[in-house]
Amino acid sequence: MLSPAYPERAAWGTANRLRAWQREAIEAYLEKHPRDFLASATPGAGKTTFALRLAAELRGRGIIDQITVVAPTEHLKSQWADAAAKAGIKLNPEFSNSSGASYGRHYHGAAVTYAQIVMKPVLHRMITESARTLVILDEVHHGGDALSWGDAIREAFGPATRRLSLTGTPFRSDDAPIPFVEYAPHPSGTRVSLTDYDYGYGKALADGIVRPVVFLVYAGKMRWQTSAGEEMEARLGEGNTKDITSQAWRTALDPNGEWISAVLRAADKRLSEVRHTVPDAGGLVIATDHASARGYAEQLEQLTGEKVALILSDDSGASQRIDDFSKGESRWMVAVRMVSEGVDVPRLAVGVYATSSATPLFFAQAIGRFVRSRRRGEVASVFIPNVPTLMALASELEKERNHVLDMPGAKSEWNMEEAEFNAAEQEDRASETLTGEFVYQALSSDAHFDRAVFDGAEFGGYAEVESEEELDFLGFPGLLEPEQVKELLQQRQARQAKRSAQKQGILEHAPEKAEPDQALFRTLGEQRKLLNSLVGMYSKVSGEPHGMVHAELRRVCGGPAVGQASVTQLQKRVELLRRRLAS
Repeated sequence: MLSPAYPERAAWGTANRLRAWQREAIEAYLEKHPRDFLASATPGAGKTTFALRLAAELRGRGIIDQITVVAPTEHLKSQWADAAAKAGIKLNPEFSNSSGASYGRHYHGAAVTYAQIVMKPVLHRMITESARTLVILDEVHHGGDALSWGDAIREAFGPATRRLSLTGTPFRSDDAPIPFVEYAPHPSGTRVSLTDYDYGYGKALADGIVRPVVFLVYAGKMRWQTSAGEEMEARLGEGNTKDITSQAWRTALDPNGEWISAVLRAADKRLSEVRHTVPDAGGLVIATDHASARGYAEQLEQLTGEKVALILSDDSGASQRIDDFSKGESRWMVAVRMVSEGVDVPRLAVGVYATSSATPLFFAQAIGRFVRSRRRGEVASVFIPNVPTLMALASELEKERNHVLDMPGAKSEWNMEEAEFNAAEQEDRASETLTGEFVYQALSSDAHFDRAVFDGAEFGGYAEVESEEELDFLGFPGLLEPEQVKELLQQRQARQAKRSAQKQGILEHAPEKAEPDQALFRTLGEQRKLLNSLVGMYSKVSGEPHGMVHAELRRVCGGPAVGQASVTQLQKRVELLRRRLAS
């Protein structure tokens, strides 16, 4: 029996010998010869090699004559064509809708995008009907991006002889059916997608095919002005409302703020450590919009003295820059969205998640850029802000998700994500139309190391930037087995706690985790309840009505009314009242 990881990682889609899971998946297909087959495999596991080997097998058996690969982006068309050529299959990546109803007699097929299909589904139906066609739908969840997309894909490829659907990420969480995917009734009354073969991150990690991922979490205090003119203050990781958390997160990602600057410096230190054992290791910063991406790239160039590969979605030279970075040895690449899915840059080992996108789909696609392993023992490090949604996704990296239909109150998470991205791309032009006196404005931010997350567990605690405690978690080797990663993080946690105890003059009974001098933050609800209780006590002592007490607290401490205040702002008012009651 071959190891599931055999052979070792080859270039994208070019392995001469199949890994055990790929062989098993092909055998599962050939056992039934289904018209539709859905294979789910984690990024970096080798979906491309599997699909091309199966295509060659079906072509060799005379079952199909023509191959159509449908990919999400123009860049991926070229990657598919290059990989297919090494597998003996000639795909035309230059085919356009104006080329006519033929891929060209010198080709076995073509690589096209979903957008091309949507523009002219009838043309692609004619091509599909002209020969016995295998359609490979890469990242098939894109087929449900909109109702019109699904209809177009069904029309174009309905007559196909065989259809192979591939995915490497959790399925979308909206209610749009994905073409050619089978759904089964669930006891809850919903319908759940059925996968014909599944090879998730947990299995691939155990088999040594993908890298373990260590999430390095940073928190800090944020200050900003709201569109209502209120000055807000909150810490990342507090139990605040969604709106306050969102605005604090936005402030942290401000290119002019100290939080992102500190995180970029920490990430570059981590990259330097990794390059001791993996000399060509690279880093990627995923940004929300073009303006932020340019700001991050400028900071990294000043920090490293090297040119940064800046990848913007509307830049015609972006694909070439990705290729150049992939083949080179430079340190950093900054991108808005292009490298979030499917793009293969195996030397990426350090990431900074500096985007406000927070869906399971996008997060899995983004983290997938760092898990592609070239040699056993490589470790990926991804820096993230302490935001509840991201913390949950980081802790559930191995969770396998299926697409669920008919969920009560289902919303299009994909379309919401697209809308947020497009809005960000407008570079806040909408603010010019506001008639009010104020607009959102980031005022200040700071950062500190908060913890490390690995395999669903948390390690370490509060550490100032540039401190020995932080460097403990930035300086672990770039080559470690998963079990070694966990053991090392436990050792670093114990060392950090011991240092913290020694600084406080406590040599015995050192805590398991280092913590800041202040007490742990309470939840938002607890703070409101505590504040209202203290206001009641102070009102009885002073004779002032509750409303006057609250107004005075706002005047002295700043910030909005209790219902809109953050945990940090409520704590300031609580501390002030306690001092006044004590006096």
